[in-house]
Amino acid sequence: MRFSVRMIGKKLSGMVVLCALVSSSSAYGQASAPIRVAIVGLVHGHVQGFLHSLPQHPEVQLVGVTDPDAALRRHYQEQAHLPAGIFYPTEAAMLKATHPQAILVYTSIAHHRAAIEEAAPLHIAVMVEKPLATTVDDALAIERLSRKYNVPVLTNYETTWYASNIAAYGMLEKGEIGDVRKLVVHDGHRGPKEIGVGPEFLSWLTDPVQNGAGALFDFGCYGVDLATWYMHGELPLTVTAVTLHIKPQIYPKVDDDSTIVLTYPHAQVIIQGSWNWPFDRKDMEVYGATGYVDTIYGDNTHLRIRLPHERAEHVDPIPALTAPEDNSLDYLSAVLNGKLKPEHDLTSLDTNVTVVRILDAARRSAQTGRTIRLADEVAGSHRSSGM
Repeated sequence: MRFSVRMIGKKLSGMVVLCALVSSSSAYGQASAPIRVAIVGLVHGHVQGFLHSLPQHPEVQLVGVTDPDAALRRHYQEQAHLPAGIFYPTEAAMLKATHPQAILVYTSIAHHRAAIEEAAPLHIAVMVEKPLATTVDDALAIERLSRKYNVPVLTNYETTWYASNIAAYGMLEKGEIGDVRKLVVHDGHRGPKEIGVGPEFLSWLTDPVQNGAGALFDFGCYGVDLATWYMHGELPLTVTAVTLHIKPQIYPKVDDDSTIVLTYPHAQVIIQGSWNWPFDRKDMEVYGATGYVDTIYGDNTHLRIRLPHERAEHVDPIPALTAPEDNSLDYLSAVLNGKLKPEHDLTSLDTNVTVVRILDAARRSAQTGRTIRLADEVAGSHRSSGM
């Protein structure tokens, strides 16, 4: 193993980026027993894995599940072998009966705000599936709720828990490949219908209101999240997006292929989110001024690297992530127990409000064929509001 990669391991335990310890007097610093969590919504396909893994997690206790669809509740109760008594038809009834410390939201993306509006006034933390929201208005409303009631609102991305993404970031931060010049991010698969997602998932995933767009939001958000983190929360100067409708017979209402180009003063980001890849993809190329590092989808134990003055690239091993930054439940437990403060990282609210701003600009760019000068727009809105 080369020195440059081996040294990354010494920083991985703190690499959700500036996650400082919070005071033991924090509202979330007193819990020692497993945290009490509840699931809101059963229409997001990612919930299936969570319902199977949650009961076995030593730091998490599942106390409630809610969805308005009785047939869907019954399906998941039987599939996950859960007691009928923890299922409720409404979020309000569940929150009143079970008093969770956090909710995990598996509704459509457009329903995130409504779920948080019920939980935040009760000082219940929230983790939603990516992205945070479908509109900037919703993202800002969620941010206000988080601040008003002093509750964390987190956004879960599968790629947050990839050791390869964290290790590549560490090499860039240490200057091993020079200043960042270009990120190229690829995400997606053959299409949600093609891979056989459930009908309750497919119905809103292919709805431009409930999902925000098609592949542009579904898979573009991964790259926007990573780019925002790699760029330390900086807004891009410009956002340009192109979408295609390659399979209108399958996806009549939304795009199925997208490319987003973000420009920064000294770097460019290209994000390719698609429902038309021949194989699953979640990989990235990071180019610095003097070298590059590529992640390899399906292999979270190695990076493909070429450093300054090297004649060829090589594949080097990287260390695994360690708790509490190795998966979403460990991370959530650490936040609620006061061990981590979510700030400026892949999961935090500040990062994900910026992600929604960029996705909204990308959607408008694709619709109008224009480049959106996002940094100027946001600066102008702050001036007009007196911020």
